[in-house]
Amino acid sequence: MRYMVAAAASQDRLIAQMRRGTLEFCVLALLREEERYGFDLVKALGEEDGMVTSEGTIYPLLTRLRRDGLVTSTWRESPSGPPRRYYQLTHKGRRALDDFVAEWRRFRRAVDRFVGGGER
Repeated sequence: MRYMVAAAASQDRLIAQMRRGTLEFCVLALLREEERYGFDLVKALGEEDGMVTSEGTIYPLLTRLRRDGLVTSTWRESPSGPPRRYYQLTHKGRRALDDFVAEWRRFRRAVDRFVGGGER
């Protein structure tokens, strides 16, 4: 029983690490087609099974992405409340996303081969 609890906790940590490692690229991908405001990103991510996130995670991430030059932001009036900060992908952000997608595909194929879900 104790092993099962430890294994479950270990798996939860692993899943959390995988989310943290890919979340910024999921955000960049959401910004690829259109600009969005922070809470809209939280909602879009929350609609996907396994991509649990919160405003407390997204806003610091957006600040870092902006600081790193991967996104820019502009303030706009909102029809329902205070102004919103809209984020959009920069050229640098698009390149980072493209590089990640290429590497992700390669990595995913390799992992799938090991765990039995990919082509051989």
